[in-house]
Amino acid sequence: MAFCIITDSASDVPESTKEKYGLHVIPTPVIIDDVDYFDRETVFPEDFYRYQAEGRKISTYHVSQAMFMDCFRAYAERGDEVLYICFSTGIAGTFQAATLAKQDIVEEFPDFKITIIDSKCASIGYGLVVDKLLQMQKNGAPKELIIEAAEYFCRHMKHIVTVDSLDYLYKGGRISKTSAVMGGMLDIKPVIIVNEEGALVATEKVRGWKKVIKRMLEIVATKGADVTKQIIGIAYGASRDSIVPVEKTLIEDMHVKGILETQVGCAIGAHTGPTIIGIVYQDEINEKYDRYLD
Repeated sequence: MAFCIITDSASDVPESTKEKYGLHVIPTPVIIDDVDYFDRETVFPEDFYRYQAEGRKISTYHVSQAMFMDCFRAYAERGDEVLYICFSTGIAGTFQAATLAKQDIVEEFPDFKITIIDSKCASIGYGLVVDKLLQMQKNGAPKELIIEAAEYFCRHMKHIVTVDSLDYLYKGGRISKTSAVMGGMLDIKPVIIVNEEGALVATEKVRGWKKVIKRMLEIVATKGADVTKQIIGIAYGASRDSIVPVEKTLIEDMHVKGILETQVGCAIGAHTGPTIIGIVYQDEINEKYDRYLD
């Protein structure tokens, strides 16, 4: 019996992590011009952002109970145990669907053990959590400690996000039309966090792209717990070039331990647009877990 760590594609886990650990990532559905696709399985970020730029009709929905049933059944039939790190309940209904699927599968396979953790994170926020857990498993951490660490990392993972264009936040109902229009006219960029309930909240407004990036880095420097001992997560949209100065500051000025970067996929990108930049960091670290990290 294997102990298997899995997640969904809204985590934007980098391909390098998937390949290194053989990670199973459940794809998030996305509808493009009334046709169903699956994030990073039948549609990939480079194509997705091109479709978005072309003005195609795009929407997403969370992984369904039936899809989770199919996924979990394969593990149950093999007698494996599963730890599933899930997209935040504050943003999508993924956790609820997974929990209902779990209840049905356990009725069918009473010995099946599965732990589902509501990460209350988005994108590389819980992608970084998953990467840490996989490292711990590779380095011999016991199952119970990995599950404990999963809760801890999710609780102490902090997000800072911004976008250059407010159009997609307006289309997704995150801001009003007036805010989008005025923000565009005044070159206003939001500083968005994921709060304790796992929901996206705009906490600051900064005028100008360079200034909002500077502000985001200031927050990491002041609120991050000893960033010289941390791997910092960075997510970008259509262009990797947008995060080059961010990484330069983190490495050369803040001397972070390392960076885990990723491109935002359909699940998040459909609602933020191509200009998103996200930085994730921990506000607390614990050597009990870090001793198992590379």
